[in-house]
Amino acid sequence: MLKLDQVHTFYGQIEALKGVSLDVHPGEIVTLIGANGAGKSTLLMTICGSPHATRGSVSFEGQDITHKPTHVIMQCGLALAPEGRRIFPGLTVQENLQMGGFFADKARLETDLERVFGLFPRLKERRSQRGGTLSGGEQQMLAIGRALMSRPNLLLLDEPSLGLAPMIIAQIFQILKEIRDEGVTIFLVEQNAHRALQLADRGYVLENGRVVLADSGANLLANDQVRKAYLGAETHRADAVPTGCSAGRGHPARVQTGRMPVPHH
Repeated sequence: MLKLDQVHTFYGQIEALKGVSLDVHPGEIVTLIGANGAGKSTLLMTICGSPHATRGSVSFEGQDITHKPTHVIMQCGLALAPEGRRIFPGLTVQENLQMGGFFADKARLETDLERVFGLFPRLKERRSQRGGTLSGGEQQMLAIGRALMSRPNLLLLDEPSLGLAPMIIAQIFQILKEIRDEGVTIFLVEQNAHRALQLADRGYVLENGRVVLADSGANLLANDQVRKAYLGAETHRADAVPTGCSAGRGHPARVQTGRMPVPHH
């Protein structure tokens, strides 16, 4: 569905992504974890075409979208719930959602509103309330709901748990499972590595603009290096290194480079 092949992205003279390759298959939840500044948000924005990749390619459902304008990419069936939510604070909940379905006719708009309200009953209760008066968790629900209004095949999420209480995070991650079960594929960038890997079918670890590890979510949760670096756990063995475990759907993590193994694509 989504494929990045040796993607390099620059901000001026600074190389933010250094040959990133990854893919997302239909029906999956795939997560990307990494430290602040690793390039996670840049990767999402590169997929969306702002900025464009300097080298390499980005394809979606077999179509090269590397250099397409952002609005064209979004019309291909992708939607982004950005970091920081970026809702319209002066608009009501319903008006915010309608902005996500800008090109829909009235009948479709009503259908999609009811679908979002079914996933997020709290938004239905607050449909006439201005977005800026919502709690952080409610604003995140609104950002996700707005993205769903375009009926995407692939939902991109940038740090949906950021700044939220654990109870709200649990609710949002449960809803993400429900969204996937409805047929929407999810690519999740997340600083809460434990939650993300519990949810994900597969995961990638990004360090300094490079993918350094790819595996199933369960295997990454059990990986000593990942546990020490991102989950706050000590390694079980001082010399522990990841083995070439299955990365899900036949994508093995098997090539040693830097501190962790990098997948072949």
